[in-house]
Amino acid sequence: MRTEYIKWTLLICLISSIFIAQPAEAQRRNKEKEKQPEKSEVTGARLEEESLATEGMKFMMKDEPDRALPIFQKLAQSSANDAASHYLLATVLIKLEKFDDAIVSAKKAHDLDKENIYYGQQLAELYAKRRKYADAAEIYEKLLQKNPDNIQYGVELAAVYVFNDQFDKAIDTYNILEKSLGVTEEVTHQKEQLYLRQNNLEKALAEAKKLIAAEPGEVSYLVEFAEMLIANERIVEAVVPLEEAIKINPDEAQAHVLLADIHRRNGDVQKCNQELKLVFANPNLDVDPKIRVLSGYLTMLKTGDELNDAVLLAKQLYETHPNEPRTSVIYADQLMRQDKKAQARDLYLKAARIDGSVFQVWQAIIELDGALNQVDSIVVHSEKALELFPNQGMFWYYNGSAKLMQRNYKEAISSFEESLKLVSAQPDLIPAIHAQMGDAYNGLGDYEKSDAEYDLSLKADPNNDHVLNNYSYFLSLRKEKLDLALKMSAKLVQDHQNNPTYLDTHAWVLYIRKDYKKAKEFLEKAMVDSSAVSGTIVEHYGDVLFKLGERDNAVAQWKKAKSMGETTELLDKKIATGALHEQ
Repeated sequence: MRTEYIKWTLLICLISSIFIAQPAEAQRRNKEKEKQPEKSEVTGARLEEESLATEGMKFMMKDEPDRALPIFQKLAQSSANDAASHYLLATVLIKLEKFDDAIVSAKKAHDLDKENIYYGQQLAELYAKRRKYADAAEIYEKLLQKNPDNIQYGVELAAVYVFNDQFDKAIDTYNILEKSLGVTEEVTHQKEQLYLRQNNLEKALAEAKKLIAAEPGEVSYLVEFAEMLIANERIVEAVVPLEEAIKINPDEAQAHVLLADIHRRNGDVQKCNQELKLVFANPNLDVDPKIRVLSGYLTMLKTGDELNDAVLLAKQLYETHPNEPRTSVIYADQLMRQDKKAQARDLYLKAARIDGSVFQVWQAIIELDGALNQVDSIVVHSEKALELFPNQGMFWYYNGSAKLMQRNYKEAISSFEESLKLVSAQPDLIPAIHAQMGDAYNGLGDYEKSDAEYDLSLKADPNNDHVLNNYSYFLSLRKEKLDLALKMSAKLVQDHQNNPTYLDTHAWVLYIRKDYKKAKEFLEKAMVDSSAVSGTIVEHYGDVLFKLGERDNAVAQWKKAKSMGETTELLDKKIATGALHEQ
């Protein structure tokens, strides 16, 4: 507001001086050349005009242009041949963003007094704002001719030429400025961009060389020159200016980054690595170019030693920029390649604490929770992710799966229902959700709904192993729909002939159907790989043996199952009595 006050105060002084300085003969500039008014009439008119101007300015200083507008309109109407009045009206119209109306008033001011640079500048600016570039250029050209030392006019004229796609004229204007100013960074950069827009790389490079020649010790100009070469696939030529920059300043990190990028493009992992090590420990270099070069470097790696180097570089980048979430993610990604799941998960968590807006980071966290068998962590982290991404069905699915493992069946079902509403873009997930809901309803003892969910899952994916196994096993436990159970378990073992769990499920369906010989056959097949055999399978084998009259062998199998950790009330009774006990 202080700046506005000074601006309008100066404008009052300017306009007042215009009104006061105007001689009486200016009042005689009308078409009829009427008789000069009386001196008192002239003085009164001048006082009224000055009074209106001052009153309008007061409102402008208060930032109340809407109240100033009718005053300046009255002033311009009463002083139709007075350029200053129209200039003031244009000024308030600009403030009110009525640019087309402002052009009308500004043009009147300029037409009445073409020698006044302020009037010309105001009209030119309005023309430029309304994209009337040719009209704006015409005025700026005249202003620059009258005031060749006014740099601002040259800058504005060049800008208008650029907006009007008159690049050659813009370059000519910058050349005129350069004659007055000498080689400057601002003008040279503008000319470089114009030459590049004209696809004239050689002239753009020549401008860059002029800057280097003007200030040979300025390493940033050498780096900019190299960047222009790299951007235009003249990679080999970029090495020399980069090496020159490093000679001048060995700590010029950006030069090292660009050299590393060149070595990466050339497939020289060792040299790329050397350059990266020089810069990654430098906290003063912005993290973005480091990440860009490292990301490209990582795609080149093949050998184990190279991967180890990548981990060290990622660690160094992370330690140099510990509060940048992307460095935590990159380091975590590399640790994942070494199967260091716990460390990677903790780094992803740190990245999420700094910036929780990245879906993929939360997904990585929860998937690693699962890989680490940390069910409670899945619940905590999926709920945190849902606070940030409530419309992501995947996170509802993770949450439901964890609640299911915790046997919080009702909460699991609620999460799965939310997931179903939101995963239309992931149709492959829908059968899995129905499968998990089938498990949850079974846990609640709501077998009708459980079967319905399993049926929905199999309708979408008839080969869903999880459903075929659980559905057939639960039916056998309930001794219901045994034909369907047999059909599903048979399909399962046909597709997975060496899976002990599936073989056990099929055997148990056969057992419930009293086909003990076949059940024994499949259980013995399940027990071929002793490392994959559970106590449940061994207990089932004992039950089958008992049904086949092999009592002693059955008891031995029950005892073996207990030694494997399968301690249940029924199993203890079987061992104690030497007889079969069933629910």
